[in-house]
Amino acid sequence: MTLRIHTAALLLTLFALGGCGVSGTPAAGDDGVASATALHRDGRWMVDGANRVVLLHGLNAVWKLKPYYPPDSAEGFGVADADWLRDHGFNAVRLGVLFAGVMPKQGVIDPAYLDQIDRVVQLLAARHIWVLLDFHQDAYNEKFAGEGFPDWSVYDDGIPFVNTSSFFVNYLTPAVSHTFDNLWADKNGIWDQYAAAWTAVARRWRGQPYILGYEIINEPSAGTQAVTCLGPTGCLLFDATLQKFQEHVLDAIRTVDTTHLVWFEPQMLFQLPFGRGNFTHVDDPQVGFSWHNYACTGAFLNAYGLPSGPDCALDEPTVFSKAETQATAMGATSLLTEFGATDDVSDIARLVGLADTNLVGWLYWAYKTWHDPTTTGGGGAQSLFTSDSDLSTVKPDKLRVLQRTYPQVTAGTPLSLSFNPDTGEFHYRYTPDASAAPTEIYVPVALHYPKGYQATVSGATVTSASGASELTLQNLPGASEVDVTITAN
Repeated sequence: MTLRIHTAALLLTLFALGGCGVSGTPAAGDDGVASATALHRDGRWMVDGANRVVLLHGLNAVWKLKPYYPPDSAEGFGVADADWLRDHGFNAVRLGVLFAGVMPKQGVIDPAYLDQIDRVVQLLAARHIWVLLDFHQDAYNEKFAGEGFPDWSVYDDGIPFVNTSSFFVNYLTPAVSHTFDNLWADKNGIWDQYAAAWTAVARRWRGQPYILGYEIINEPSAGTQAVTCLGPTGCLLFDATLQKFQEHVLDAIRTVDTTHLVWFEPQMLFQLPFGRGNFTHVDDPQVGFSWHNYACTGAFLNAYGLPSGPDCALDEPTVFSKAETQATAMGATSLLTEFGATDDVSDIARLVGLADTNLVGWLYWAYKTWHDPTTTGGGGAQSLFTSDSDLSTVKPDKLRVLQRTYPQVTAGTPLSLSFNPDTGEFHYRYTPDASAAPTEIYVPVALHYPKGYQATVSGATVTSASGASELTLQNLPGASEVDVTITAN
């Protein structure tokens, strides 16, 4: 892929205007990242610097209101929050970084905004929590009761917007649809502006340990082409444009960072049970496929306190299958970056169980409510807590399903994984490799094993202390398979 000359020229102008200092960030080498603290793709897997397969269990943290970053407060995100995530076994966060914050004025990067995001990045990285930087948007801009894109980038053709009071339906209104159409048509060179904002972000954090990578855009809408996405072949023409847009941004990021994963996301209707993704192979070895699974009536009913419908059990596995097919076609690794947004624990349990079966990592939506403006019913059902300001108000049934025993890093290739949150019974099998680094399994002792646990292992030796919250295994020479079972005392 070749970066357009006018993109490079624009980037030079932006750095002259806005500055992109790296204060608070480790010094960079060629790409500025140590192999031990960056992940790379190996086939379908994400692997660390010791070539161990990494499985992610984490949460979304997106502050959608101006100034588009969480405050350093009990309600927002501080030291106590970072400690809480680490102490409860979560090893990844999808952190909202909004285009409106990065480039509030056309052509000008705001380094002060990047400083505020960096405060959260440093808290997480210091606790070895992987950070996925996400250019989040919902319905494009505040003008449409959403957020994400700056005001200067709204090209709605003068069509009046009528707020339907539904986040999803607002996407389908003429004003929002035409605004997205103009984005995909690259009106007024917006692609280069967007790519320049991403390049500023990548330059800032290219040398930062525990950066999971860069997610180009959240839930892009097909605009007036959305109706073409509903058939069995999906929206072929639009997907080609969407891939071209994301490859354009990828090219720009690669001018400053050739190391970190760059994550593509499909059009937002991909997660529904019909249709498919049509991305083709991406000519970059470090690409990820970010996808969501709100595949059933639960996504609409839960906001009103109603249970999920019977279609969920049928539709949600379909999305896992589609995601695997799409990631394979792209030559990408795969990550479920949104699901849940509900207090329906049975639906959450089914989805994380499917993730175990499919050996896929996940990021639950959401850590806290944070006055989410795009959520029906105020978003209270989405959060892990009944009060954002009080971590002691965690919802116990939801936590019991999400805080799971799981292999955070594996010295080998995963074969099968299961966990029962009701009994604490855990089973894991993998094909070992010759790595000297250990396999590490997180065990939530206080929550699921208050009387301790028993670990039965074949093909490897347990090297951690009895009852440890991190079970470490050293592969035995000549073993063809490692089998691990954990049961509660």
